[in-house]
Amino acid sequence: MTYVIADDLPDEPAGVRFRRLLDRPQILQMPGAHLGIAALLAKKAGFEALYMSGAAMSATMGLPDLGMITVDDVSWHVRQVVRASALPVLVDGDTGYGEALNVMHMVRCFEEAGAGAVHLEDQLLPKKCGHLNDKKLAPVDEMSAKVAAARKARRNLVIIARTDAVANEGMDAAVDRAKRYLEAGADAIFPEALTTAEMFREFAARMPGVKLLANMTEFGRTPFFTATEFQQMGYAMVIWPVSHLRIAARAMEDLYSAIKADGGTHNMAGRMQTRAQLYETIGYHAYESLDASLVRTIVPEGMPQN
Repeated sequence: MTYVIADDLPDEPAGVRFRRLLDRPQILQMPGAHLGIAALLAKKAGFEALYMSGAAMSATMGLPDLGMITVDDVSWHVRQVVRASALPVLVDGDTGYGEALNVMHMVRCFEEAGAGAVHLEDQLLPKKCGHLNDKKLAPVDEMSAKVAAARKARRNLVIIARTDAVANEGMDAAVDRAKRYLEAGADAIFPEALTTAEMFREFAARMPGVKLLANMTEFGRTPFFTATEFQQMGYAMVIWPVSHLRIAARAMEDLYSAIKADGGTHNMAGRMQTRAQLYETIGYHAYESLDASLVRTIVPEGMPQN
């Protein structure tokens, strides 16, 4: 049964639950899930937390990942994922949608929508995917101010500072930036676009005791590593940010090509989730049973007489 109609809603804030997962010895695995049905499927597979990618949300809206979506756009996605799954989610906060006050607004909006954690990055707009070239970095003081603002605004939200400095400024600069962000109030660090196992190990070795996030995106600069391998390299979290969207987009592309070529969907039915499977995923019959159990409203027929 989905949490939206159940009586077993979490009684702790998402940030508290996210932090508890992060404090366990095993690595926290978070697949991308920016839609309600994706969240339900990921939860069914056994995941305990989810990641919401700005690139995935942008692409779903038919937009590139260049910092074009808004706090309200993201909050809408957060609300549906949290409503559907009740899992704590880590949300991509891009550059914070502006300066320090905008960051505080973002933190409040995301936390009110049900997010458990957010990460901020030290790029300048128009920001890019961390695995692309020609990224422009914000001054360290400016990014530190954003981290401090996020820390000040949050109630329970976990604040993760992302640095894209390795590609432009090198490992030493990325480590120095990370230390500054921790001093400003970050709870964890996300070093983006590391390209070798040696780089992952070095960064972790230079950040002893710090919770680190690894990004296992496909078709980027990072080779394929498993969650176990990331844990062995010193990482506490790993995300697969856009994998679900890539799989779904390819499937939709194949479907539309088949309809165009075959004049119908008859050759694609075997690749589809059945109606029964869809209803089971979204809890259709649980909603139906609840609806049937509700007491019918009695409408008064007239005013009582004195």
